[in-house]
Amino acid sequence: MANVQRTAHAFSTTGAPEPPPPETLAEAVRETDRWYIDYIARLSPRELEESIEFTFTDGAPGRMSREEMLAHVATHAGYHRGEVGRIMTRLTGSSPPDTFTGYLHQAEPARRARNA
Repeated sequence: MANVQRTAHAFSTTGAPEPPPPETLAEAVRETDRWYIDYIARLSPRELEESIEFTFTDGAPGRMSREEMLAHVATHAGYHRGEVGRIMTRLTGSSPPDTFTGYLHQAEPARRARNA
């Protein structure tokens, strides 16, 4: 949030020393989601294209457009989910179905039946 607004932040790592309780984390995610929705609604096309210089949490410099930064935020969880699947496959030789469609059909097998 700070980088996309060109403001300073105090983060120097990507994780917390202690993970917060699930309820606290869930509320923080909802609050952050609301912030991004409100923020994006106010942006003009020119502001989306604007290039922003920033510092990654590891101290390395970076430069991305605001649009690229927001796309990164929107797709970030999918990247990590894919990494977990890759690691599980490497460790076990296979991975559990982890797609949304796989979940739906496992949870509701009737979805596999064709309508007559």
